[in-house]
Amino acid sequence: MHHKPSRKSLFITIGIVLVFFIGWELAVTISQTPVYLLPAPSRVVKTLLAHPDTFAQATFLTLAEALSGLLIGVLAGILLASVLTLLPGIEDGVMTLAILIKSTPMVAIAPLLTLWLGFGVLPKIIITALMSFFPVLINVLSGMQRIDPAHHDLFRSWNANRWEIFRFLRAPSAVPYLFTALKITGPLSLIGAVVAEWTGASGGLGRTMWMAYTNLNLPFLFAAIFILAAAGMIIYRIITWSEEKAVFWQPAQFNS
Repeated sequence: MHHKPSRKSLFITIGIVLVFFIGWELAVTISQTPVYLLPAPSRVVKTLLAHPDTFAQATFLTLAEALSGLLIGVLAGILLASVLTLLPGIEDGVMTLAILIKSTPMVAIAPLLTLWLGFGVLPKIIITALMSFFPVLINVLSGMQRIDPAHHDLFRSWNANRWEIFRFLRAPSAVPYLFTALKITGPLSLIGAVVAEWTGASGGLGRTMWMAYTNLNLPFLFAAIFILAAAGMIIYRIITWSEEKAVFWQPAQFNS
């Protein structure tokens, strides 16, 4: 069965977050820290409220890039994991190439993609897809390979062919592993989009952060950080909720 957070644990979580921000506010106020070094949370919130259109447009663009790249990366990871499961002979060669791509720093690839493809959304989507692809590939492939030997023997006794075993045994066993990968890549997709925007973009939270940093406008910088943190938390919660609905048959150890 799934562990659902109680109302008490929710209040505790909110309390911890409030204590953190109140402590931050008091520390900045008491120490009289300059705003160009560390703004108080209240100053960041005022900045958000004073420029709602600017932050809304930037958030929409970054979320669109992140979620588009995440979708492409997840689909590509699932597709390649399925191919490697059905054709195990090519696994070593393909995985070597996948590891090579994974080992290449995205901060090195992002400027090249911007140079080749311009300052539009396409380079950001590609970077996010590349960051999402590998964790999905590894987790889904593991899930498809780690099936119960007794279940496999049962399917073989029914004279099930490779496709039937894949469809009715391997694919369902990989679903919990897919959600494990999604809980990693979901928030990570935002980082991919922002890093790509730093290398050159006409908009988005990454550009907002970069412009704020170059101008030492820390309230603007922290406002973008707050939005990214909230978006990452929401994405994670949506994935966790979806897991509870989709993987109801699995024991609790599969779930965070």
